[in-house]
Amino acid sequence: MKCFLFLLLLLSSLYATKINDVSNIVGVRENQIIGYSLVVGLEKTGDGTTSKFTLQSISNMLKAMNIDMKPIDIKSKNVAAVVVTAKMQPFARQGDKFDVTVSSIGDAKSLEGGTLLMTPLKGVDGKIYALAQGSVSIGGRNTRGAAPTHSTAGIVFKGGLIEREININLFNQKYATLSLKEADFKNAVAVQKAINAFYSTQVAVATDSRSIKLKCPKNRSMIEFLAEVQNINMNYKPRNKIIINERTGTIVAGVNIEIKPIILTHGDITVKIVEQQNISAPTGSMVVDKNLVIGLNEDEIYTKKGTTTVANLVRSLQKMGASPKDIISILEAMKTAGSIAADLEVM
Repeated sequence: MKCFLFLLLLLSSLYATKINDVSNIVGVRENQIIGYSLVVGLEKTGDGTTSKFTLQSISNMLKAMNIDMKPIDIKSKNVAAVVVTAKMQPFARQGDKFDVTVSSIGDAKSLEGGTLLMTPLKGVDGKIYALAQGSVSIGGRNTRGAAPTHSTAGIVFKGGLIEREININLFNQKYATLSLKEADFKNAVAVQKAINAFYSTQVAVATDSRSIKLKCPKNRSMIEFLAEVQNINMNYKPRNKIIINERTGTIVAGVNIEIKPIILTHGDITVKIVEQQNISAPTGSMVVDKNLVIGLNEDEIYTKKGTTTVANLVRSLQKMGASPKDIISILEAMKTAGSIAADLEVM
């Protein structure tokens, strides 16, 4: 029986948070890097002869070592072609080490026990920013001793090494820009007011729903200024959101997300949400709580005016015996019909 989990996040309409939690500094970010290479040392679990690019890569590698061998003559199954990906952190310096992810692109059965050969990692500009090499880890075995489910992908812990730095010159700058993680005009203005109140002068101005331009005060360096700004408390209003994971049947929502009255039919389930000033339902109805009653025919939900929320709806649908899949479909239909105003995010 599929387990259904409904999580309620108690969200107030306004709460205090640090500016660092809701915004980023424009220009200070991670960079994606990628490379192609071979994993060797596999125990006959590598690519077969149908992966011709692997055989060609082996041939090219041997040729670089003064061993001339044609791809057609190579029969080894101990090698797998892989794509290597990683994130290069902001302000990374030469010699810094980081983890890299290794993923098979051929028909290898497993990368367990393999070693990644030296791999140049390039940015979107085609330049080499790092090298990667080392033993591939795919995690431990399961409780029955079998190999992990996803054994064609793994991690080389601290296998990446920064070779080229990305220079971000903040120290000599007089201006910087904050970018809110979620666009909202009220929150942009709230950030502006919090910063200006902290410095008792006009050093921040919101230029749109996400951007706040900052001017560094004369008595501080830009680094000191940004460190202070990120630590300032502000009144932040989060956007109402419902997050649905269709694979696991998990729904995460705020407790106060309201639903407008609606009549909806989904399969053999008909839901009629009726708001009343004082709840009056037919005899035999199921009382969930003082603000929520399910009708005798289990197709009507009576709620006290102002208490019709996603939380109450889901509880009612569970009482009716609706499956997680049905509940998710009903929420999606309500969002489309305009009965739910909150953002709906399906994972």
